[in-house]
Amino acid sequence: MLKLAAIILAAGQGTRMKSATPKMLHLLAGRPLIYYSVRAALDAGATDVVVVVGRGANDVESYLGATFGKTVRTASQAEQRGTGHAALMAMPALGEVENTLVLYGDTPLLEVADLKALATALEGRPDAPLALMTCVLEDPTGYGRVLRDEKGRVLCIREHRDLRNEKERAITEVNPGVYAARLPFLREALAKLTPNNAQNELYLTDVVEAAGRKGGAVAVPAQPTTLTGVNDRAQLAAAEAVMHRRIAERLARSGVTVRGEPRIDESVEVAPDATIHAGVELRGRTVIKSGVTVDVGCVLTDAIIDTGATVLPYCVITSSRVGPRARIGPFAHLRPESDIGEEAHVGNFVETKKTVMHARSKANHLAYLGDGEIGEASNVGAGTIFCNYDGFNKHKTTLGRGVFIGSDSQLVAPVTIGDGAYVATGATVTQDVPPDALAIGRARQENKPGYAAKLRIKFGKKATTTK
Repeated sequence: MLKLAAIILAAGQGTRMKSATPKMLHLLAGRPLIYYSVRAALDAGATDVVVVVGRGANDVESYLGATFGKTVRTASQAEQRGTGHAALMAMPALGEVENTLVLYGDTPLLEVADLKALATALEGRPDAPLALMTCVLEDPTGYGRVLRDEKGRVLCIREHRDLRNEKERAITEVNPGVYAARLPFLREALAKLTPNNAQNELYLTDVVEAAGRKGGAVAVPAQPTTLTGVNDRAQLAAAEAVMHRRIAERLARSGVTVRGEPRIDESVEVAPDATIHAGVELRGRTVIKSGVTVDVGCVLTDAIIDTGATVLPYCVITSSRVGPRARIGPFAHLRPESDIGEEAHVGNFVETKKTVMHARSKANHLAYLGDGEIGEASNVGAGTIFCNYDGFNKHKTTLGRGVFIGSDSQLVAPVTIGDGAYVATGATVTQDVPPDALAIGRARQENKPGYAAKLRIKFGKKATTTK
């Protein structure tokens, strides 16, 4: 028999999100909302997790299957009849376990340590069928209150709408809906629930009163911030801000220098001795290796930045790789499938797309390099354009080793520039250039003496002079 399972209630309509996207799939620090509750349950020791789904069930199920595999299964709550009914729908899907956690899918800040403490509290009280988290709020409006007897024992949870008097409304200890229960007790208690409340629903909180009649419920205090639920976009933003601060603190304690308040997704990897500056956003599957500096205002998505590289301020890098000790920016844009080699430089206002730049090559200023390959130790001058698109298809530009491309050159693909070749400034290159050759592709200059003065007379303009 497995020791611990988890039920995660995620079937709510999420109407306050005002979105076509199911609430459980709204992103928080790069992960769907449901990810955090499932991950916390698994990390707390649950070996079997059942997620109760409702709105957007197919999409939620697809995500859970792709992310967690067979460890996480789903149960459907087609008819919304309350939290107790949702938990009841999970019962047939649960395997043979001793105890089960019950939590919500919209509590992304729930700490693994809190869930472990809850499960441990239940195990430490063989006479108690249930343990529940509680916390104290300055404003408990909307939460079920924890009612205790004169000896401090938990009697029941009374939902906000069902509070009977001012004394009960004044209670600040609330139940955020996180439990650990012995499975036989939970099955029996859920089966006996009745809709005797203002909502005419089956309340999960009523199992606390049932536990009180069978040995008592163990209350485990927790911090309010860890138990905050997400019901609308404002709460989603607030929870994400907390998550970003947690991630930054965790990285700082692991040896990363974190300056200001960067926004780093939960899925990002950052190695010790990296430095992340204020205003940086690291998204998706980004990997930052040791010794890397990512300076102010950069946005990196699914990027790999290798050891010792520097990304200067305000660069955008997407689905690309930057090699060891390379230097990017400032104000550079690496579009998908860019691969910048060891000690290579991509400077200010340079854009790359599906281009490989080999070791020690440079493009320091104002260039577009699309669908290209640039050999080792080559230099691409300011204003160079890889003319890769003919209106129908993309074509490749290939530069060999040690190539020099003069400023303001246009390389019309498909074209190959051989090893050691030079392309003169202002050239338009439409044919391959052999190794060690000089390519000049521009109109011959012609000067017409006095012609500028004639133009000024013709158009009534005065000469501009400086003193």
